[in-house]
Formats: sequence, structure tokens, C-alpha cells
Amino acid sequence: MQKEAPSLLRFIRFIRLLSHVVSGLLKSIVYPYVPLHIQRQMMQHWATGLLAILNIKLNCHGKLPSMEVPRVLLAANHVSWLDVCVLMAACPTRFVAKAEISRWPILGTLCRNANTLFIERSKRSDTIRINQQISDVLEASERVAVFPEGTTTNGKQLNHFHASLLQSAITADALLYPVAICYRNTLGGICEEAAYVDSSLIMSLQAILCQTSITAELTFTEPIQCGMKNRRELARLAEKAIADTLSLPISHKQTGKPSDLPIG
Repeated sequence: MQKEAPSLLRFIRFIRLLSHVVSGLLKSIVYPYVPLHIQRQMMQHWATGLLAILNIKLNCHGKLPSMEVPRVLLAANHVSWLDVCVLMAACPTRFVAKAEISRWPILGTLCRNANTLFIERSKRSDTIRINQQISDVLEASERVAVFPEGTTTNGKQLNHFHASLLQSAITADALLYPVAICYRNTLGGICEEAAYVDSSLIMSLQAILCQTSITAELTFTEPIQCGMKNRRELARLAEKAIADTLSLPISHKQTGKPSDLPIG
């Protein structure tokens, strides 16, 4: 049976976490004005520090995209808000997030200062704008990460991958890297406490703080050349690569449509 972390340890972690977030908030003020290579270092250092505070061990598998690869779009399965942190720690990147996050206190400021790309999920027409933004970022040799499921799961299945935001990879002739994310507890099983499903951020954080430790498994599968493929082909290929890596079933509730918007 999984043991919980002692109350005192949870309290110490929480205080350290608050301090780390405040520190990140202050550093994020200058973040947009420093060169790209320093931004990547700042992002990686902050994310690594957060994982250390929460006692989350990061294991990376596969070949990560090198700095020499000019245009990289990461497509990952979505389990938790921790996904952003583990990706930043392994492979500093910009993210696409729902516009509501930009209005959150503290975290919204952090995301805005970190140059997150925000999409209005209630406006289907916003897909065209955000795809153009992603393409421009890729053309500028920056990485971008998307979560094509559009919502989080408990880590025991994979939801249908929406194809809409993958158009940007075709436009920019980028390499698409499917990234499989999995969280494991000390017994080696799926750590459902790490998942962010039907929960508030505070409740999710409490569940994570209760864990003695968590292992985040990040697997970079073989990159996919995008130029000669359409976005639905890319969605199915990325989806299959991640499902095969994690040995998970895929839940297809609907067929992909040009206007499908991810909501995560």
C-alpha cells in the first residue's frame, strides 16, 4: 500500500513551493527581454527546482530534439498540470494553453511572461490565428508544445487527438515529436494522484504533496516529418506512437474535424 508523506514534510514542501513560485514570478518579469538561450536556461532551471521540491524524479527516454533542429513541435498526452513542468525541465519549450489560464492569479502572470500562446477555445475561428502564431514561432527556431487530447486523463487511457493545431507543423515544415508522459508511484504503478481530473488546482496540489515521491516518465518517440502529410495523418501517427509507448487504449469519441479545438 502506498504510504503518504508525513504532515511536517508536506508543510515544508508547501512553503518551499510558495517561495519558488514567488521567485519564478519575479524572474519572469525580465524573462521576455533576455536572449532565447538564456530563456531556455531560466525555464529549465525553474522547472527542475519545482520538481525537486515536490520530490518528482524525471526519467527521460528516447532522443530529445537537439538545439540544432530548427523547427520542432512537441505533441504530448495530457495527464496533469505537471506535464508543463516536466516538459520544461527536459526540453524547454513554449506552450499553447486555453485563454482562461492567462487570467488566473499568479500562474496567469507566469504563463504570460513565459510567452505562452493562448487560444480562445470558445471561438472556433481562433484556430487559424493560433496556427499562424505557432508557425511564426517555429519559423523563428523556437519549440512549441501542444496537448492534442484537449483535456486531461487519469493516465490509464489516451483520448482522441484533435488535429487542428498540427496544421502549424505542416505550414512550417517542422518535425513533430510525439512525447509520452506517465507518472508512477513508489510501487511502480500509475500514480493517479498526479492526474488533474475533476479537481481544483489546490486539491490536485494537496494530493501530490501527500506522495512520498513520484516518478515522471517522459519518452520522446521517433520524430515525424510533416511536409508531405495532412494534419489528420499527423494526429493519428502521434496518437499511435504514444499509445504504443504507454501500452494504453485509445478512446475515440468522435472523428477529427477541421474546427476541433483542444481545451487543455
